[in-house]
Amino acid sequence: MKKLFFMMMVVALSQTSFAQAWNGSGDQKVQVGLSGWGNGTGITGTYDYGISNLISLGGGANLYFDGYKDDNKDNSFFVFGRVNFHLQDALGLPEQWDIYPGADVGVLGNTFGLGVHLGARYFFNDKFGVFLEAGNNGSLGVSINL
Repeated sequence: MKKLFFMMMVVALSQTSFAQAWNGSGDQKVQVGLSGWGNGTGITGTYDYGISNLISLGGGANLYFDGYKDDNKDNSFFVFGRVNFHLQDALGLPEQWDIYPGADVGVLGNTFGLGVHLGARYFFNDKFGVFLEAGNNGSLGVSINL
């Protein structure tokens, strides 16, 4: 019974929060997290800036702890530009949620790097949330509204 009460409280509190996962034009997000698969295991950081109600542009970097492809240490980082297409309005999602497909293009070590992802963000309040990006290079972590 305690578990049921706890779950109901979590649902009720999440519905009363005033978090906004995507504000459209002028929206700014910083994300910091762990890269769990794809080019290697490491840390990631990204910045996104909303240029319209649908599209954001940004950049980011991944630093890998283990080498990419047979411990090739030349590919221990990925610096990239990115574009995301935010589907919050199109899917009629609550304001705490944002789902976005996107692409990353940049430099992987000393070669060309390309990545695609499907991302999701959930914000607990106006400032902080969590994100998950799954694709050929995936990560999860904390998302921050600026």
